[in-house]
Amino acid sequence: MTKEKGSNEAGWNFDNSYRRRLPESFFTKLNPAPVRDPQLAIVNERLANDLGLKAAALKNDESVDVFAGNKIPDGAEPLAQAYAGHQFGHFNMLGDGRAVLLGEQITPEGNRYDIQLKGSGRTPYSRGGDGRAALGPMLREYIISEAMHALGIPTTRSLAVVTTGEPVYRETAQTGAILTRVAASHIRVGTFQYVAQWGTKDELKLLADYTLERHFPNVELGENRYVTLFQEVYKRQAVLIAKWQLVGFIHGVMNTDNMAISGETIDYGPCAFMDNYDPKTVFSSIDINGRYAYGNQPQIGGWNLARFAETLLPLFEADQEQAVKMAQDMLSDYIELYHSTWLSGMRAKLGLFHEEEQDEALIKELLGMMEKYRADYTNTFRALTFDKLDDSDLFTSTEFSQWHLKWQERLTRQEQSKDDTVQLMKNSNPAVIPRNHRVEEALEAAVRNEDYSVMERLLKVLSTPFGHTIEQEKYATLPSPSGRPYRTYCGT
Repeated sequence: MTKEKGSNEAGWNFDNSYRRRLPESFFTKLNPAPVRDPQLAIVNERLANDLGLKAAALKNDESVDVFAGNKIPDGAEPLAQAYAGHQFGHFNMLGDGRAVLLGEQITPEGNRYDIQLKGSGRTPYSRGGDGRAALGPMLREYIISEAMHALGIPTTRSLAVVTTGEPVYRETAQTGAILTRVAASHIRVGTFQYVAQWGTKDELKLLADYTLERHFPNVELGENRYVTLFQEVYKRQAVLIAKWQLVGFIHGVMNTDNMAISGETIDYGPCAFMDNYDPKTVFSSIDINGRYAYGNQPQIGGWNLARFAETLLPLFEADQEQAVKMAQDMLSDYIELYHSTWLSGMRAKLGLFHEEEQDEALIKELLGMMEKYRADYTNTFRALTFDKLDDSDLFTSTEFSQWHLKWQERLTRQEQSKDDTVQLMKNSNPAVIPRNHRVEEALEAAVRNEDYSVMERLLKVLSTPFGHTIEQEKYATLPSPSGRPYRTYCGT
């Protein structure tokens, strides 16, 4: 199929700095593989407007062809990015195995966002895969990434999903689909690992300088600009992972190629939100040893940052021993920043405006009881927010009664009113999260019956997670008990 140029009714405004400013060894010029009969499944009108696109025009045939990879928008210069990464601790050569970067959309405000087609066919980095994606996983990424955005957590976002008119074969034949993903960039820890392993020091500098200019243009550079780069990256990762922990989000596959330098959550595969509080919670079908369990995420973030630091050692200091010492000191700073960010967030979840030395012990005592009594993470904090304690094992226990008295006494030692305290808790404790059973319900209706109304209702509720509306009540209910643990899959 010929790659046609469109009329650009949608308002695409592409630049291609990654392709033009970095060596060709970093990527492969490649058009998406055409598909037979693309049909629009869903489009994100609010995001379209933020990108400077005309939402109505994104629903016409020309835009559907763009989302499917059948037409290249004016100004786009497609490519597949090369990168590497540690997957479950093992280093591999990787790359965009089923994704093509169309280019970078420049918004009316001058902001720059990658526009990537995920599931757009084979690339030189496919490693034997078909380069395609199934509808269910693409809609899943759409739901979860938009929920994360509404929760105030940095994330890639989803502009559209189209079906391809072609099946993809996994265990069974499934409906093929392509997701249009929007990101501050797709530069990963694994991008630096690729250059450090197979590139030159000059190429590493080029990548580091490009990253600094793209993601940290207003940061005052220190004596060593590459030390500044590492500091800014670990700061964003510390805050990001703390935000994950505060809402019970489990990424599921925290490989180094899935850590974005921008500090966004990226690559939603076997992710899910925790119901019962348990630090050992794992949903991913392939994480059999619990490497990426909920409670391990902060430490894995540090491990990934250590791999990033290793790539930058030649730029930190000529003396290897001194460079390593600098990296170790900064990794200690990451741990401290993560902890302080998490602790501050937990204080807010309990309505605490100022710091006291015993706060962490109070928080951990509650979490320990929640684990013991298998209490729901989100709903426990929601119940505390509105002082609506049910007859669950947690709330009826003597331990909790004693803890509750200590918490109430702690609240009396702050100047803010009770109304202020409740408002802080409402703003810090979501009424709803994308419950696993609700997500599956929406996906089943869409994939099996082409009924997107269930998904649209879910997205509407998730768009205001701190609204605490009556409409959200039923979306906060837990699933029926099941003898089978919930499992998620990478969606490849």
